[in-house]
Amino acid sequence: MTPSADPTQLKSCCASLYESDFARLLLGDSFHPGGQRLTVRLGEHLHLRPGLRVLDVASGKGESAIVLAHKFGCEVVGVDFGAENVRQSIMRADATTVAHLVSFVTGDAEHLDFPSASFDAIVCECAFCTFFDKSAAASEFARVLRPGGLIGLSDLTRSGPLPQALEGLLSWISCIADARPVAEYAAYLEGAGFRIGAIEPHDSALADMARDIQNKLLGIELMIKLGKLTLPVPDLDQSKQFARAASQAIQQGVLGYSLITATLC
Repeated sequence: MTPSADPTQLKSCCASLYESDFARLLLGDSFHPGGQRLTVRLGEHLHLRPGLRVLDVASGKGESAIVLAHKFGCEVVGVDFGAENVRQSIMRADATTVAHLVSFVTGDAEHLDFPSASFDAIVCECAFCTFFDKSAAASEFARVLRPGGLIGLSDLTRSGPLPQALEGLLSWISCIADARPVAEYAAYLEGAGFRIGAIEPHDSALADMARDIQNKLLGIELMIKLGKLTLPVPDLDQSKQFARAASQAIQQGVLGYSLITATLC
């Protein structure tokens, strides 16, 4: 975290962005590379099945929680920092056939408001890199898991310094600023008492998402010029420059995406 970064302010800023209509236009319902495909892949790694209780940390709009409950028949509790995300997640779940298996609450990953040993598995997609105290988050994961419980992370990875074009506030709220090498994520989990299982690279999913975002930014710019889009959006020129720089960093191997699973010892 940068010395000038205020954790509470940045958490609120991130939550506001991901609750916005602009984020929905760019990202759809799945706010992470690989979409439902990688969510199901995590569920397979964690051997999810009916009767298990799963915590989805930083659950966003609820897409992953609903997918996991539908695919594997497990109970899923989603926790997210953004109150609007939680409200929308509850509405979405209520309209599905798995509403009885899915619930959502507001909360902070670094201070989970759940009893110890109350979950069989945890999923956390494209969010661990945004946690300001990653050691505290990993310790909370271990606390709320039952002995032998499983965790699955999928997240942005970084191998080397970020280009200057990817620095600043936009880098924080787009989850890039504090991305770490995959070995560091594994070390946080190991430090909290986990034994690492699988580590899979999925850089192509990140590259696909970056290209999709660039195309959608061009579409948004065209709709604004034609007067067909009136919702407030961030500085489009800055956003396009940032997206180009991110795509270049992915092509150069500086940014990637990986799936990590681990077992609580």
